[in-house]
Amino acid sequence: MYTAQPTIDATDRRCQLDRVTVLIDGFNLYHGLKAESGRKWLWLDLEKLSESLLKSGQQLVTVRYFTAAVRKDAEGGRRQDTYLQALGAHCPRVQVHLGRFQQRSHRCPSCQELRRTFEEKETDVSLAVELVEGAATTSFDTVILLTGDSDFIPAIKSAKRLNSELRVISVFPPRRSSEALRKHSDAAFVLGMGRIRTAQLPHMVSGPVGPLIRPAHWS
Repeated sequence: MYTAQPTIDATDRRCQLDRVTVLIDGFNLYHGLKAESGRKWLWLDLEKLSESLLKSGQQLVTVRYFTAAVRKDAEGGRRQDTYLQALGAHCPRVQVHLGRFQQRSHRCPSCQELRRTFEEKETDVSLAVELVEGAATTSFDTVILLTGDSDFIPAIKSAKRLNSELRVISVFPPRRSSEALRKHSDAAFVLGMGRIRTAQLPHMVSGPVGPLIRPAHWS
């Protein structure tokens, strides 16, 4: 026997919370924070920070953090690993997406010395794919892009073609901005230091195998 399915009228839709996903360009944020105030505020609670960006009637669904893994045998890699573990232990709605660094050789045009450099790979592509897939599957109503990189404009255009009702908000890290990105977003603003200062992880986070302590280098 056929049972009629309940319908959602316009009033019901207005009562629903606006589902928000935050996509964070990790290295854009890192370099912006470092340019503004050194390493002082790198012990960042990404879930609390994302919550501070919401308006009334919005609900945070997930936070996706895109970065690349630094070598763990380097001091910077150990600090990053501690931070990522702390995020996993303290921020249940944060999902970390790790890219990689690819080694390249570069010859100095002046002295002809061969030097090694490392180029971040996959993180920007992964963020762009997440934006487009989320738009196609309508897994969020609003997406907040925490970046100042205009390379994401093609992904924004594609996401809006797939979902014309999607709202894209660009939030620029300190010392990072893009007028082109602003023009292709429904709204845009600079992430203020006040939000950053009040969205710090506890000095010590309880991890699954012991305490995770803010690196002394980040002070």
